[in-house]
Amino acid sequence: MSGQLLTVGIDASNLLQGGGRTHLVELLRAADPEAHGFGKVVVWGSRATLGLIEDRDWLVKRGPAPLDRGLIFRGLWQHFLLSAHARAERCDVLLIPGGSFSGRYRPVVAMCRNMLPFERTERVRYGFAPIRLRHFFLRFLQANTFRRADATIFLSDYAKRIIDTEVNLCGVRVAVIPHGVSDQARAAPKVQKSIAEYSTDRPFKVLYVSVIDEYKHQWHVIDAASQLRQRTGWPLRLELVGPSYGPSRKRLHKAMAQHDKEGKWVSYYGAVDNKRLASIYLAADLGLFASSCENMPNVLLETMAAGLPVVCSNRGPMPEILGNAGLYFNPEDPTDIAVAIEKMVGDGDLRSHYADQSFKRSQGYSWHRCASDTFEFLTAIHRDYHGRRNVEVG
Repeated sequence: MSGQLLTVGIDASNLLQGGGRTHLVELLRAADPEAHGFGKVVVWGSRATLGLIEDRDWLVKRGPAPLDRGLIFRGLWQHFLLSAHARAERCDVLLIPGGSFSGRYRPVVAMCRNMLPFERTERVRYGFAPIRLRHFFLRFLQANTFRRADATIFLSDYAKRIIDTEVNLCGVRVAVIPHGVSDQARAAPKVQKSIAEYSTDRPFKVLYVSVIDEYKHQWHVIDAASQLRQRTGWPLRLELVGPSYGPSRKRLHKAMAQHDKEGKWVSYYGAVDNKRLASIYLAADLGLFASSCENMPNVLLETMAAGLPVVCSNRGPMPEILGNAGLYFNPEDPTDIAVAIEKMVGDGDLRSHYADQSFKRSQGYSWHRCASDTFEFLTAIHRDYHGRRNVEVG
């Protein structure tokens, strides 16, 4: 691309943990902005978030003090000061990966990451907890952002379809750009053994990696595994990994106490670092994902890339991601979960087939492709916006 190189600003003020921060870190690690006409990328975020982003010649990190404070301070900074900072940096386009923006800047590209504010059946799971009120306000803020933005990036066709029914995006340009999966997370499928070759000393490990939360249904998975152990006598071990939402953690421990009083076959490791997580994936025999509300499930992609056969929730975008490369279940029906696990565990050839298929399917997702598509879209939005401005002036 000839001519003067452009500048993109990225608002990471509310990317404090989870998939949003991972997305930004991996996106910038894989990016080649100059290939798309950008000579500078400016990121505003907390010190913790900026510390995870690798340095690049074209990257400028900005950490205003309010971004290391609470939600109110971050919100006020974004509303009143972000636009001025973007003008000072001469940004040609502003990317909002957190999905909420109330400032005055053009052109703006929003990103839809969180489906909980837009799915009522999922929000009501929280009863009258404060987090439900937060989701209500996020719905208002993000819907307004998506309407006012010059463009919105969706991570899956499912998310685009749901938001299209909830928000009037007439005149807003959209793109579907999925996440990638790190090459470090990839491991070729291993030889599958008969369940008869497993024992109490060498149990068959079913792995579920995800935050412990109301829409993740870990308690139903424990119930399902308990049913299956009792019915078949198989030496199944369930391993749960991920941080937790307080009330859901209590529900998890209640289910563990009910079904595994002696703590013999259910393990909850909490949040673990990437190195330990990689070893846990490597030691697992079956990947499970039981969420009922997702936008683009990073964990499902990682499980596929880890070379594991997969049993999966039939809700949300999961069938879009996994396709025909796994078995599905109703995540709110322990018996249905047990049926899917039993079918997969009981047939080594079936496990081998699905492990190969899901691993191959995961190879279609890469951070390099995600980064290239994202910067190409930002270039197009800048070009379209200034093209319209020139027509209006003319």
